[in-house]
Amino acid sequence: LPGVIKLKEAFIGKYEESPLFYACAPGRVNLIGEHIDYCGYAVLPMAIEQNILAAVSVNNSQTIQLANTNPKYKDFSVSASELTIDRENPQWHYYFLCGVKGVQDQLSLSSLPGIRCLVDGTIPASSGLSSSSALVCCAGLVTMESNQKAISKILLAETCAKCERYIGTEGGGMDQSISFLAEEGTAKLIEFNPLRATDVKLPDGAVFVIANSCVEMNKAASSHFNIRVVECRIATKILAKTRGLEWSGLQKLGVLQIELGLSLDKMLDVVEKVFHPEPYSREEICKLLEITTEQLCNNILSANTQHVTHFKLYQRARHVYSEAARVLQFKAVCDSSPDGAVLQLGNLMNQSHASCRDLYECSCLELDQLVDICLQAGAVGSRLTGAGWGGCTVSMVPIERIDSFLRTVKEKYYMPDARRAALVKHSLFVTRPGGGAAIFTEE
Repeated sequence: LPGVIKLKEAFIGKYEESPLFYACAPGRVNLIGEHIDYCGYAVLPMAIEQNILAAVSVNNSQTIQLANTNPKYKDFSVSASELTIDRENPQWHYYFLCGVKGVQDQLSLSSLPGIRCLVDGTIPASSGLSSSSALVCCAGLVTMESNQKAISKILLAETCAKCERYIGTEGGGMDQSISFLAEEGTAKLIEFNPLRATDVKLPDGAVFVIANSCVEMNKAASSHFNIRVVECRIATKILAKTRGLEWSGLQKLGVLQIELGLSLDKMLDVVEKVFHPEPYSREEICKLLEITTEQLCNNILSANTQHVTHFKLYQRARHVYSEAARVLQFKAVCDSSPDGAVLQLGNLMNQSHASCRDLYECSCLELDQLVDICLQAGAVGSRLTGAGWGGCTVSMVPIERIDSFLRTVKEKYYMPDARRAALVKHSLFVTRPGGGAAIFTEE
């Protein structure tokens, strides 16, 4: 793997010993299926070459010593018996500790050995390419290996998805799943409950290009993300109640669909019938569910959404059900690879971006500009990828247009702005489906 030799030298320079082993976990780009994994729906990501790489030595000090090759991220040391994660202050080392704690709990490890760990990363931070989840996955692998245990990739993925909640992000598990289950040369349809991954062969004749808007977004530090999770939860409960279901245990729009036994199209009809497009106040929600404000706050809202007064239920539910359908259409086109497959897939990506922008409202001005520039530059499809509110776009570009595409996007989005121009080398790149997380030694 690139970067190992340099990392080994830095490790020896810092700790005056050689690493015992290395762990790496890739970032990912989601091709389609945004903000629906936590609603129980399948998504369609692929791993990218950019990854988090850690060099590790093990000792019996029972101290976890963490350092990062990037001086921006400070060294951190903690007793293995006193792991605490500060949700109010999402620092890089707390993501690492999420992975440690998750695997420790999963394996019921009463004590942990000491480790020294130097972390290096090539995934740009807060870019929507899952740098934080890759760090959690890498830490999970490090913990498994340093305790000389073996867990299946599926269980590791599920464990690492759950443990990111220690830092307050209520994600759905896509990022950790693709980090562990990715295979080189193929995208994956990732389905949940139970977790499984199916190969999706992408069409010949087009490549995927990632372009970073250079607007950073940190999921754990902002409440946008968790507000969406809660809006989907409330929508689920109201829809369930109007259809006469026992609603208090239902949390996810996807589970509701299964309970009702309806198609995605029919679910969209139900959404149209039940919800009005205007935002719902707390009072209206409490009245519809026949609950008190206190019950709403304690049982439905999460810790960091207690301040929210209005909820856009119609828009969020419409996005989720239509986006879930687009994922299945995308896979069907890839599987049958008809003539014009590239255009059909591009079209689905464009519909996805419009839904993220207008219904889910998780885009931003710069992302919308960048998507427009990518389409003008020759992409057949372009959309935000990851949580949004900043971060990256992914565009599908016919191979014969790739050089002029890269040139135009660079010229129109990056060069007019000094800050972006300085970042362009790591912000605009062609990507191919990469392999999954791994442990290795120098042999």
